[in-house]
Parts: sequence; C-alpha cells; structure tokens
Amino acid sequence: MGLTDTIKKMLEGGVHFGHLKRNWNPKMQKFIFGRKKNIYIIDLEKTTKMLDQAKEFLKETAKSGGTILFVGTKRQIRPVIKELANSCDMPYVDQKWVGGLLTNFSTIKKRLQRYLELLDMRQKGEFDNIPSKEVVRLNRQISRMDKNYSGLSTLKTLPDCVFVVDPKREKACAREAAKLSIPLVALIDTDANPEEVDYPIPGNDDAIRSVKFIVSSLVEAVNEGREQYHTIEKKEDLQKEEETENQEEEKKEEAKNQKTEENKTRDKKEKKTKEKEDEDRKENKEEEKE
Repeated sequence: MGLTDTIKKMLEGGVHFGHLKRNWNPKMQKFIFGRKKNIYIIDLEKTTKMLDQAKEFLKETAKSGGTILFVGTKRQIRPVIKELANSCDMPYVDQKWVGGLLTNFSTIKKRLQRYLELLDMRQKGEFDNIPSKEVVRLNRQISRMDKNYSGLSTLKTLPDCVFVVDPKREKACAREAAKLSIPLVALIDTDANPEEVDYPIPGNDDAIRSVKFIVSSLVEAVNEGREQYHTIEKKEDLQKEEETENQEEEKKEEAKNQKTEENKTRDKKEKKTKEKEDEDRKENKEEEKE
C-alpha cells in the first residue's frame, strides 16, 4: 500500500518523530508505531485519522460562527502560531499564558480593553498632549501588555474551542479549558496524556516544520468553515431583506384595503344621509301641499 500525499508531507516535516523512551507517556502507546535509536516513532496513519477528526470539528465550529483560540508559546513556534492564527482571523497566545485568561475572563477583558484604549490613544496622537513622563510610563505599560494581549484583540467573549501545541507545556491553559468544558484540540507528542484532550493529534510538537504542517491543515479547515459561515450569513441577510420587503408590501396592501373599506363605508353613510334628506324634503313638500 502506497503512502498518501498527507503522510509523505508529514514524513518530510518530521511529524513522526516522538520523544526519547525515558520521556514517554504509556497512554500514548496506541499512537506509537515503533522505536528507532531509543526514539519513539509515531504512527502517521493514526495521526492522519485524528487530524481529520480535529479538522472536521474546527470546520464546524467556524461554520457556526465560533471562535478558536490558538496557543503555542515555545520560542521556535511563536511566529508560526501568530502568522497562521492571523491568516484565519482568530485570537492567539504566542508569548505567555495569562493566568485566568479563561476562568477569570471578565477581569482579563477589562485589561484587554485598557490595552486597546492605550493603543488607540497613541495612534490618534493623543500622547502629544500628555506630559512626557506620563507618555514614557504609558509606553512602558503598552510594551508589557503587548506580550499578554497583542494576539487577543479579536477575543470579545470566551472562545468556543482552544487549540494548543503541547498541552503538557501549556498545563494552565489545558486546565482552565477543562474547568469551563471548552473543547481542547491539541498537537501532542509521546510524552503527553491524550486522555486530557478532546481532539488529540499525535505528532512532533517541537519541530517548526511539523507544527507548521499540522497548524496549516487546521487553519485551512477553519477558513473553509468561515467561508461557509459568511455564505450562510449572506443568505440569511437576503432572506431578512426579502421578508422585510414582503412585510412592507403587505402593510401597504393592508393600508390600501383599509382605505378602500373606509371609502366604501363613507360612501354608504353619505348615500344614507342623502336618502334621508330626500325623504325629509319629500315629506316637507307633501305637508306644504296639505
């Protein structure tokens, strides 16, 4: 049986390389193909299967208008997370996980709003009207906040799903997501526990090419789901416009019918009034003759 294009690309990216034998987690046994020079080799057929499941889930999440938070703070993969999260217009954390980002979101949201306000003030030139010492203090504050909030400007509510590279490293993130029952999708290596992840994707979580291949595949699914979401939105908007137009036409028709009825009623009243006046005149004439 020949290798599929997906598995070939995974081999090229080194997705199949796991950790050393001494660092493995026994619960990853079902995803391991074998061992070579004391390094575990991941079964890429199972990786492909798990990747497809994760892609389908993220696609459906995006299709329903959901938000996916991308998390990866390892130094070598930060640019990958930032670039690919931006490519699908999703929030991300690439520097440091802020404790309580999910479980204490109301407080984090206030800090994020403050960060966005400061950026807006600086962009509009409002810092020019502030004393120089205060400007220096605010710029330092912005620099500190950049690390924590630069990727979260589009996060208005709690995310519908979290994607993590190496949940063993991002323990705080995985723990908060689990506490709030937020689905967790993760790229996990042979040292992680797949039972702590809703949609585990076994693979090398250290190599840049490996991470980029997996995350790129997921982002493609997210973008596909977003396109379908926008298509559905447009259809719904058109339906609403048509319904509004129909309602306006119905109202006009009702108003027209009501006016017609009013005219008919008025004509009947006028006719009755005229008939009565004619009868009165006739009676008066007869009385005069008598």
